[in-house]
Order: sequence, then C-alpha cells, then structure tokens
Amino acid sequence: MSDNSEPPRVDAQVDVQVPFPRDPQPGDDRKPRDRVTVTRHAVRVGGQELRYTVTAGTLVLGEESLDKDGKSEGCKPRAEMFFTAYALDGAEGEPHDPRQRPLTFSFNGGPGSSSVWLHLGLLGPRRVVMGDAEALTGPPYDLTDNEYTLLTHSDLVFIDPVSTGYSRAAEGEKPGDFHGFQADVESVGDFIRLWTSRAGRWLSPKFLIGESYGTLRAAALSGYLQERHGLFLNGVMLVSSILDYATVDTSPGHDLAYVLHLPTYAATAWYHGLLGERPLADVLRQAEAFADGDYALALHRGRRLSDEERQSVATRYAALTGLSADYVLRCDLRVPLHRFRKELLRGQGLTVGRLDTRFIGLDRDHAGEDTEYDPSMSAIMGPYTAAMNHYVRAELGYASDLPYEVLTGRVRPWSFREFENQHVRVSDTLREAMHQNPHLKVYVGSGYFDAATPYHATRHTFDHLQLAPSLRGNIREMFYESGHMMYVHLPSLALQKQHLAEFIEWAKG
Repeated sequence: MSDNSEPPRVDAQVDVQVPFPRDPQPGDDRKPRDRVTVTRHAVRVGGQELRYTVTAGTLVLGEESLDKDGKSEGCKPRAEMFFTAYALDGAEGEPHDPRQRPLTFSFNGGPGSSSVWLHLGLLGPRRVVMGDAEALTGPPYDLTDNEYTLLTHSDLVFIDPVSTGYSRAAEGEKPGDFHGFQADVESVGDFIRLWTSRAGRWLSPKFLIGESYGTLRAAALSGYLQERHGLFLNGVMLVSSILDYATVDTSPGHDLAYVLHLPTYAATAWYHGLLGERPLADVLRQAEAFADGDYALALHRGRRLSDEERQSVATRYAALTGLSADYVLRCDLRVPLHRFRKELLRGQGLTVGRLDTRFIGLDRDHAGEDTEYDPSMSAIMGPYTAAMNHYVRAELGYASDLPYEVLTGRVRPWSFREFENQHVRVSDTLREAMHQNPHLKVYVGSGYFDAATPYHATRHTFDHLQLAPSLRGNIREMFYESGHMMYVHLPSLALQKQHLAEFIEWAKG
C-alpha cells in the first residue's frame, strides 16, 4: 500500500439493498437477495485528495416470466451478478449532481474474463504492482494507489458477467444459458439498465469501456441498450479491439489476417533488437506500406507469382519481421502467429508473448512449431488474481467463499449461433448505433505489441465501417508502445489516462 493511501473505513457488511432500494415484492423471503458492502476511501491524485464511496456485491438480475398458459409468474431471479461501483464524493461527502457527473460501465472479455484487468490495471483508484516486461516483481504481489485513475472524470461500475468473478446463475438456472454472444449481451445490458435505475443515474452522461472480447460486447451493447431499453450512450471506449473475427482468421483461404498481423510482427522484431537502430515509427510506416501494398497483392495473386517475385516478397517480409527469407518461403509467405512467436527468437531458445510480444518465455522443446504457453498471460495472472482476492475482502469488506473466477474456462463452449456460417462481426451494430445516435463518440486504443488483437486489424475494421462522412469525426484512434493490456507499461498507462479523460470531457456533452 502506498504511503499516501488512507486505511479503508469499512462499513459493516449488510444484507439489504443499501444503494438500490426498491418496493418489497411478494415472496421476497424465498428469493435470492442483493448482498452488498459500502466502504469509504481516499486517494491522492496530482496532489489532490479524492474521497470516494465503493459499493461492492451482487445484484439479482430477474426476468419477467409466463407459465405454460401465458399467465404472469412475476419476476423470476436468473442470476446474481457481482459488481464494484465507485462514486466520487462531493462537498461534505454528498454525491455529485448525477446530471453532470459521468458514469462508466466497465468489463473485460475472454469470453470468461472478469472485470479485474481494467479495474485494477487502468481505471480504478487502486492498481496492481507487478512491474513490466523484463522487470517483473515476482510474488508476493501488492497494490498501490492509482495516480492515473479515471475516477477523476467519471464514476465507475465494474461488471463481472455470469460465471466470472463472483457472478453466478441463480439457483435452478443453467449457467450455459448465459454463455453465448446474445445471452451475454442481454444479461450485461439488463444489469446496466437495472443498476442505472436503482442508482438514479438515467440523466447522467453514460459510457461503456470494454477490453478485448469486451470491445465486441460493448459494440453490441451500444445497439442493444438503445433498442431494448432506450438507453442512449455518450461514448464507447474500446481497448484492444476485436469487432470482426475475419481480421484474425488464418484458416486456409483467408489471407486478410496475414496482411493485418505483419506490422505487429515488425514492431515485435524491432522491440527485440532485430531491426537495427531505426525508430519504431519508421519501421511501422514501412511495414504498413508493404503489408497493404506489395504483400497483399502477392497473396492475392497466389500461384500467378513468379519465383523471382516470391523471393523478392519473402526477402522484404524477412527484413521487416526478423525472420529468415527461407522460413517465410517455407510458410508460403503466410506465417501464422503461433509459428512467428516460436520462430522469432528460436536461436536464443526463447518465445514471445501473444497478448504482449515484449514478454519472453522458455519452452522445453526448442525445435517445436508452437509455444507451450503465453509468457505475457503468465506474467499478469498471478499479480491480478492475488490483488483482487485481497482487495475485495481486506479493503472492500466483501466476503465470499466462492472462488473469484479471474479468467475461467467454465463458460465454454461459448455459443455464436447468431453468426452461424459467417464470421462474428459487430462493427455494423456500432455503425447503426452511431447513425441512430449521432452524438455517440468512440475511443479506440491499440497497442503496437498486441498480437491477439493487432492494431492494424483494428484500423482495418474502422476504415471499413461505412460510417456517414459527417460522423467520422466522432472516432478517436490512439496507439501505444505496449501490448494488449497496455496499462502494464507505466508510460502508456499515463498517456491512456490522459486520452480517456480528454475523450470523456469531449463526449459528455
């Protein structure tokens, strides 16, 4: 804990709806109930003390149901969803005017991820201490005050989708009913509607922020919230975006992803010292021009390329990515990500990460074709898991004997039945939401060393959004010298906080 943090003042855990009152309902004594704690804290940001209130716990999500004869059975509990909500205190400890104070709902992705990464990495007033690539702290881990918290500009609500964190299906309900694209959008969207109503925040400027699969969820929610609940947003913030799965599909016959991954390969080679002393900006400019030009054309032409042309393309590819031209030729000019991660530093007996290619790993088999693990995932899993399990009990006063599911496989198989026989794609949902709500603004943040959601793939998606020309200025794209969780790199964390704060001020109206 940093020296400038105040010990948390934890109210007694309660079993009533302290921040979310509602009228009693028949049969309440037999139904699951909201269980929350309220604690008050302080943090210093930029030399100024910020006092804030945290509400953490489970909110029961219900659904109106009918019996087989079409008669109402009332509201049936379906899930107990865990959340952590932060509200900045105003003068004399009173809340701010909800008409003026922005509100941001946050979640991560997976599918199967809790909200812990954005919560304790980027946005919340406390953050994980773990070091960075080549300088990890190692266990045991710690928390410190987050001098870059977005609480300075917005109240925050972190949502754990069903089966992640402490969120679970209600007794008698099937968890699998929530484990799919549309069911997930509906449950998270319905939680947002209910929380907004209970907290009296319908007139607040409202934002979503999602990371990874959470960006796909956020884009889908921009449409669902408008169409189902009439809840129009001021802004959507997308961190490490994936709105169109075609941009990462490397199955036979799909060449687009190879084009869009190449600049990330070049950035990775540069970071690991394989491209000389050229500035990163120059490397990226050359890689993007080659990828979008001669390389894309070569893949399109296929067997129509002459041997001389193939050799020329392989040589240029190798010069930009740190691989050998012979290896590129043996891959038929198409180097999939798993091979690149294994091959780039093979001579040193090392592999590179997927979420963040700055991180390096050690495999048992140096001659293999695939990596044994993602060193960037291994680097972050321990610190964030330890920090969240400590934080929720010791500082927020919320106790549960359930495992806090940081990143779980229990949501699989994940259903994409809405996209049967087609790529998963929600970019058009976002476009439609922006057309229907021309005040909706979008922030897009990408890391140059993110191989899971490559920055050039994200750029491709937004370049093909087919947005009305009058609305193109509603999108801000930002790039960082870091990976998927760009906030583990402190200079990127500071820069991203600045960008997000400026975005909220611009979009809140």
